[in-house]
Amino acid sequence: MPSDTDPRLLRAFAAAAEELHFTRAAARLYIAQQALSRDIRRLERELGTTLFVRTTRQVTLTPDGERLLPYARRVLAAHEELAAAFRPAPERPLLVDVGAPVGTAHRVLTEARGRVPDSCELVARFHTGLTGAAAELAAGRLDVSFGRYAGLPPAVRAGLDHQPVRLEPMAVLLAEDHPLAARSAVPLAALAGETLYAGAGNARTAEWTELAARLFAGRGIAMAEPFPEIDGAQEFVRVVRKRGWSVLASVEFIEVPGMVLRPVVDPVPLSPVSMVWRRGLRHPGLGALRSVARELTREGGWLTLPEGGWLPPEDARAMGVSGRDVRP
Repeated sequence: MPSDTDPRLLRAFAAAAEELHFTRAAARLYIAQQALSRDIRRLERELGTTLFVRTTRQVTLTPDGERLLPYARRVLAAHEELAAAFRPAPERPLLVDVGAPVGTAHRVLTEARGRVPDSCELVARFHTGLTGAAAELAAGRLDVSFGRYAGLPPAVRAGLDHQPVRLEPMAVLLAEDHPLAARSAVPLAALAGETLYAGAGNARTAEWTELAARLFAGRGIAMAEPFPEIDGAQEFVRVVRKRGWSVLASVEFIEVPGMVLRPVVDPVPLSPVSMVWRRGLRHPGLGALRSVARELTREGGWLTLPEGGWLPPEDARAMGVSGRDVRP
């Protein structure tokens, strides 16, 4: 590669390689599609190779395109870090994914808003699942999210930083007339024979679905059939009630009319919640979020394992807790 390759050309290539659709890639970069195509052709001339195969139906990377992509990402990340190191305090809003207007992430965001000046805007986003949010973080369309960091692929984690926040006890959402709804807490063994919804079919929540599958394995608990992504709390309530699902959830969850939330015990399954952001991000709001998260974690004992708590070993390592006290 020429030593003076314009980063703009690499940015055009990376966007097209990740979207595999030139129109979407151009929109992502806020440029015309013709300009994107021109930049990619120029990069191909400089490298002396073809990077994409384009047909009327699809766009795919050539072997050389596949080989270039990780290098391009590293070069662009280095440029971003260099710019961030000398950039004045940004005035743009910090986009923070909290998933829902309740729970750990929302509590951290709400508290942090009281710690920053009026000029520092923390704007909530409501994505479903860290897997989906991670793609938005990498693309710069989102700044901070929360969720199960160890559930992301290693290649994705390489571009992110995280701070463990909470081992959130899991719960089950049941219809009011369900036989288990009369209990104040539901033993895990009592869920044998039940079918629970855990986001199967929603690619954005893959890390949560995989955690649920590991919890259910060998315990006679079935996972509800795959269903397309459910967008928004109101639609979630409608679909859950219509289909009559019981739902694997966390102890802080949205209210669903006609249903009750019961903690799961014996053992207590734990959902690991980290604050996750794009590596190299500089913003005063990020510092406020991290400070608040540390305080809430310490004051609430949020990273203290309950006796016999259930957590996969890789999650225990990511959250900085001892695997000796974790039940398989």
